[in-house]
Amino acid sequence: MRQPVNGNIAVLQLGIGAAVLALIYALVLSSFDPIDLGMGFCLGLALLLGFRRFTLSDPALPAGAVLRRTLWFTPFAVATLWDIVRGTWTVALIVVGARPLVNPGIVAVPIGERTPLGVAVSALATTLSPGSFLVDIDWDGGVMLIHVIDVSAPETVLAGYQRMYDRYQRRVFP
Repeated sequence: MRQPVNGNIAVLQLGIGAAVLALIYALVLSSFDPIDLGMGFCLGLALLLGFRRFTLSDPALPAGAVLRRTLWFTPFAVATLWDIVRGTWTVALIVVGARPLVNPGIVAVPIGERTPLGVAVSALATTLSPGSFLVDIDWDGGVMLIHVIDVSAPETVLAGYQRMYDRYQRRVFP
């Protein structure tokens, strides 16, 4: 008896996800020994299955969408890293006194079209960057409340979060 197409795609998603996690595991260990890669694959598979409610879409995504999201992950990761570098530089300048702490505060970033996973990824990416962190999510109001080290121009801050979502995140974690 043949499995339905969605079952095959779900297995493909699991395989790709476990392979990526195995690669990360090998990089952390600084070892590409086959035993380490196998262990990383098994651990990745166990994590994906254990947290499948959060990691796998239901119904399964088409194979083309999985490939497209995988390809767009690199630009998203680079943009997130660049945001971390910029945030680190800004906070460092404030800490050493080279730049004054002008107007810290909270901005309400609209959730918009983000899925619950997209909201979680936006919140994580925001919190990874020094100088900003998620305070709360107001699901009823449709906003994420984010504390930012400088909200002198709130429109610019909001536009930056929306641009990050539209240009990079939406293609990977809608």
